[in-house]
Amino acid sequence: MSTVEESSGAKPQLASGLAEGVNTLSGNQEITFTLYAKLILPLDGYVFWVNASLLTDSALYNASQYDRLEYDNYPLGVPARQITVQGSFHLSTELLQLEDRTPAHNHVIFTSLSAIQDFNLISPQFMYIATYEETRFAFIRRDNFYKQADLYHYRGDALYSVMDTQVIDSMTGFDTTSVIVSNSLPIWLTLNALFPLYPSFLVGQNLPPPYASVHIEPSDTTALGQFPIVNNIIPGSGPPVQSSSNQLVSDTVKITIYGIRNNEAINFANYVFQYSMNTDNIGIMNMPVIRDEKLTQTELGIIAMKKVIIFKVSYYQNTVNNVVQKYITSAFMSTTP
Repeated sequence: MSTVEESSGAKPQLASGLAEGVNTLSGNQEITFTLYAKLILPLDGYVFWVNASLLTDSALYNASQYDRLEYDNYPLGVPARQITVQGSFHLSTELLQLEDRTPAHNHVIFTSLSAIQDFNLISPQFMYIATYEETRFAFIRRDNFYKQADLYHYRGDALYSVMDTQVIDSMTGFDTTSVIVSNSLPIWLTLNALFPLYPSFLVGQNLPPPYASVHIEPSDTTALGQFPIVNNIIPGSGPPVQSSSNQLVSDTVKITIYGIRNNEAINFANYVFQYSMNTDNIGIMNMPVIRDEKLTQTELGIIAMKKVIIFKVSYYQNTVNNVVQKYITSAFMSTTP
């Protein structure tokens, strides 16, 4: 049988005192969180977060993971575009002096009087971002939870200044027709006939295998031609308004694959070889070998089905999309009954 305290939803004695202290220290502070939806650039897999207020309800339905609902089973509602949470906000700032930037990293701890259930109800395609004194922040984890205290601590870093371009509050001028990366990644992302491929560090959360990640080490993109072939430069003293160029370069590409067996790995390698011969979009400069790597989980005493193939390829680096076959991993769509 539940106690009167449990039935009423009241906090235990220790938690009540701590909650009163949090309210006193924070001045009954409230933080408003705004919903953002993930947008993946179709050409090269770059991730942006778009303010949900710019999207219709049907677009938010469409932003959810594909094929998670039965046919004609319309979901009951979309996540709230804004939520307000009472708690205490802690901010510490660390100034760093690096080679290419001098950032101030703001480390955030938000102590909430109750669990923020909205964080748990949304899919990985959505995220809540809050603004505090012109600083935008999101959370990476919840920690230091003690049941008797009944306080919830959410921790994360504020948005880095160099990441400001990835959070979109206005679609005016936003470009989805040109690639961001300068390497061969867009070509590799089109080779998805056997399983999906994702850019390294941009693999979705908790994806079930099979899938692969594509990692191109920045320092391994090197020139094979001494000088690019430059076209369409408009004469004048200033920088070119619009131009294009071709330069023969090479990449070292690491393909990490989960959830496949040896025969399937061989099929993928042969798939890449055949693509190279059929299109000449990339040339194979090494003799790729399928490697097994070890990823363990001690609790179960097992290892993952993980394989790595490294390709050394040549291709023409250019500023126009004359090679990449466009594909869509996720998109926003508005529907009208």
